[in-house]
Amino acid sequence: MTTQEDTEATASGEESSQAEKMVIIAASGELDKAWPVMLLSTTAAAYGMDVTIFFTFWGLTIIKKPEAGISGEDWRQKMLGAFKKGSPEKLGLSTMNFGGMGAKMMKGLADDNNVASVQELLELAQDMGVNLWPCQMTMDLMGLTDDDLIPGLGQPAGAGSAISLMKDAEISLFI
Repeated sequence: MTTQEDTEATASGEESSQAEKMVIIAASGELDKAWPVMLLSTTAAAYGMDVTIFFTFWGLTIIKKPEAGISGEDWRQKMLGAFKKGSPEKLGLSTMNFGGMGAKMMKGLADDNNVASVQELLELAQDMGVNLWPCQMTMDLMGLTDDDLIPGLGQPAGAGSAISLMKDAEISLFI
């Protein structure tokens, strides 16, 4: 969102020193949705944008440690952890997954075409300063702790924090 001062500065030929903002809500933990989240965030960061990804619900699997295993205290939380494994290496496709064969074929195509993996893009995003925020409410719901997630994340945040960022962002996406 542009303020009146930004508009006046631009009109007078001055450049605004504040970076444009992009916020992505990552709500899906499927490979074919995690890839666009990571590609768009790293591309925006390369353009000098201030980028935040808010990981909620199944999107948390993108930033879950591979060794986190089954978490939670409640049997339902444990069942969610058993059925929805975490980490970019374990993500399936949202369609045509075929018991993991679809994801394996897609990853093979990506390798053949020199497309970075979700894991590589996640590491690049961290190196580029992309803000990675896990959703606190979803962590509580699924029985996840900070120890279940990869290092280098921002503090868990709530939906209000994501909405506040989105209000001021030039680009907001829900994937």
